Amino acid sequence: MTTLHSVVLEVADRSSAERFLTDAFGLSGQVRVRESSAETTGFRDFTLSLTVAQPSTVSSLFETAVAAGATVVKPVTKLLWGYGGVVESPDGTIWKVATSAKKDTGPATRAIDSVVLLLGCADVAVSKKFYVDHGLAVARSFGRKYVEFATTGPIKLGLYGRRALAKDAGVPVDGNGSHRIALSGDAGNFVDPDGFVWEPMPATVDGDLTSR
Repeated sequence: MTTLHSVVLEVADRSSAERFLTDAFGLSGQVRVRESSAETTGFRDFTLSLTVAQPSTVSSLFETAVAAGATVVKPVTKLLWGYGGVVESPDGTIWKVATSAKKDTGPATRAIDSVVLLLGCADVAVSKKFYVDHGLAVARSFGRKYVEFATTGPIKLGLYGRRALAKDAGVPVDGNGSHRIALSGDAGNFVDPDGFVWEPMPATVDGDLTSR
């Protein structure tokens, strides 16, 4: 089974981005950053979602993200399927924080159950075939609309139509230039049909990821 070790965000200011990830969500390892001057505008064709156990956790993570400098895209609210909201971090990454639970069932925590990377695709079926040909197994698939892969590691991976993903995130679909993201895993070194880059896992030092 393919392991997706981490997502690498390419940012203009690495130290600020690392501080945001820590202050907003307490993330380390799953999402890394490196500096880049690649040009990009508007929607970058991906979102990162934090799935959690209950509404109080959503609210806590959402509040600290805003306090750390994120812009509110969709305020947290009750939804048909649960509870959640969307923010845009200072580096332009779209973050969704959500739970399928509608009520708290225990004490408030800040525990993150999973980090989900959704890639916006021009043609989900084409991208699905590409990934299957590169050894990824499909966990769930809904026609040409959505695919979830059976990956191991701290990051879950899915495919969604580009326009549908932008609509779900609450942002305009317009955008061009670099995605400013790379996927670090053991699937190999390649670029998918939508321009998302996969690269090998970097070496480790004392159990921690080396900086890039």
